[in-house]
Amino acid sequence: MSRLFRDVDSGPRCPHGSVVCIGAFDGLHLGHRALVRHTVSRAHALGLPAVALSFEPLPREFFAPGAPPPRLLLPRAKAEGLLALDADQVGLLRFNKRLSSLSAEEFVERVLVRRLAAREVWVGPEFRFGKARGGDIALLRRMGESAGFSAHEIEPVHLDGERVSSTRIRETILAGDFTAAARLLGRPYAIGGHVVHGKQLGRTLGFPTANLRFGGRTPALSGIYATWVHGVGDRPWPSVSSLGTRPTVAGVEPLLEAHLFDFDGDLYGRRIEVEFVAHLRAELKFPDLASLTTQMHRDAAQARELLHLDAQRRPPYASPVSQHDPRRASTSPAQAASAAEKTA
Repeated sequence: MSRLFRDVDSGPRCPHGSVVCIGAFDGLHLGHRALVRHTVSRAHALGLPAVALSFEPLPREFFAPGAPPPRLLLPRAKAEGLLALDADQVGLLRFNKRLSSLSAEEFVERVLVRRLAAREVWVGPEFRFGKARGGDIALLRRMGESAGFSAHEIEPVHLDGERVSSTRIRETILAGDFTAAARLLGRPYAIGGHVVHGKQLGRTLGFPTANLRFGGRTPALSGIYATWVHGVGDRPWPSVSSLGTRPTVAGVEPLLEAHLFDFDGDLYGRRIEVEFVAHLRAELKFPDLASLTTQMHRDAAQARELLHLDAQRRPPYASPVSQHDPRRASTSPAQAASAAEKTA
């Protein structure tokens, strides 16, 4: 059985019970990690599977299709991250009209009781769920008394006197403070995905790029950046990356384009992670391709210099994505997330 599921009503997944945590988990920051790890610890103590439950698209994306909120983490990376934190199962429930119309009571009965046979449910501070956000920790506790589960709210995680939150991380990223973002996330900020074909304009300009798409989701930042690319060799590869709509060539779709310095190879179809180190400038519309190319050379030179300095002070290499112990299950996070990606 796949360790990842997306449906609500396909029968029991945990017939002998489970310990469940619920959240948006956008970014998988220190607060999210504390919630998941505590859930896993409780599950191990009770001899039950740990289930991390989330939604895709996020409810805020579903209710604001014209102006979706920026995402820190794309669905596959979220699934991989939750599995790497030792969740036995991950639910990325399809948040659609049908699910959004469920009352909080119906959600508890159909998902937590029938689907997961929850024995404990753990949520973050101020958690709300169900139609019109009608459910909270008090409702969970009240329904749990008769349904056979207990409900608990984990304490928020603070750093430098402030609560760790996805909103705070978005603010640090927009400000170009990737050091602060890494502290809040517990790892460097990176965007991952499979390299796709583009229009190959960069190749004609002398700057071939590895391109990542966002599947209709809104990235949390835009501009030109000094970056490291993971997943190409046995070490991070220095690069300069553009994240935006490419106004000089009348682009519309957000695209992440990473130019790997001194790289010669085919990356199409490869899954990579682009780690952001420093913001170089905002995305601009140039009068012609010659002007754009001149600026790209300047960007590349600046990125090389910044990455040289960064390489001298960064710790020994570790991927921005948490590593998984393959001995714990036959299905790795990448395999499970890949299966989910195909059914998304």
